[in-house]
Amino acid sequence: MNLINQSFYPMLARRLCLSFIIILSSFICRSQHLYSRSFGSRSNHPIIFLHGGPGSSSVYFEATTAQLLADRGFFVIIYDRRGESRSADTQARMDYAEAFEDLDKIYVQYKLTNASLLAFSFGGLVAAQFAGKHPEKIASLILCSALVSQQKSYGTILRSARDIYENKKDSVNLKELSAIATMDTNSLAYRTLVFKHASANGFFSLPAPNDRAKAIYNSYATDPLITGYVKNDHAVATFWEHEPRLNIDVAPQLKYLRELRIPVYALYGKQDGLYSNEQIGELRRVIGTDRVKYLDQCSHTLFIDQQALFLTALSKWLK
Repeated sequence: MNLINQSFYPMLARRLCLSFIIILSSFICRSQHLYSRSFGSRSNHPIIFLHGGPGSSSVYFEATTAQLLADRGFFVIIYDRRGESRSADTQARMDYAEAFEDLDKIYVQYKLTNASLLAFSFGGLVAAQFAGKHPEKIASLILCSALVSQQKSYGTILRSARDIYENKKDSVNLKELSAIATMDTNSLAYRTLVFKHASANGFFSLPAPNDRAKAIYNSYATDPLITGYVKNDHAVATFWEHEPRLNIDVAPQLKYLRELRIPVYALYGKQDGLYSNEQIGELRRVIGTDRVKYLDQCSHTLFIDQQALFLTALSKWLK
């Protein structure tokens, strides 16, 4: 019996220790893993796509446009930020600091010293701040339906929604807008209600897209990349919990990049309900009128609504 005790328990301890190490290593690998994919030749000019969010994914750009852009002579990289879609991580903070770390990892993984950042929607806030911190890593910054001032976009949504409700004499929604106007503009509840009215009024989409865009949207139902997409519904709340800098404005970073003569380009849709004519005018003054394209028959998902014009603009600017 003593012999069994002396041999059995040390063996059990070693096995438990080994199992713990394997489990821990597996957890670390999962928590640090970023889903990414590249298109085109590594010898071509690199473009890194930064998706919207929080809680979104690069899946739509990956499925519809990444290869077409690579075919224009670019090395295109897409990835999902930590905690979002294919880069699942229950421990992700999902704040700006973590987003900068993730983007740095992409530079390291693909052995890049310098690249163009293609920033969509919320990705614009990440990209502009990163570029301001690391201008030596930036060949150019392309804003695609990208947020610049969160609060100005919120204001645009609320004013446009009010105009609609006043025309309809919709007293219920007008009353709700009045209540929103009294809220803390940095609160998650404020942001949630603002986007509720944006979605309800179709501010993110076109009622009648062109034939090419319509065909792309119709492909969503059968594309395995898109049908397998799982959104992190808790991402926005996680971001609000961990990130102290809310409703930011990255115009100072854009001005700084221009002072450094790092090109900043912008593509926006005239039917995108997040941006007013005044906001586009301000952006032109910051980065230069010739570097802003304001496209008709185009809403928020610009790289689909006007895909041909999107591809042509990037080819012209970056070549």
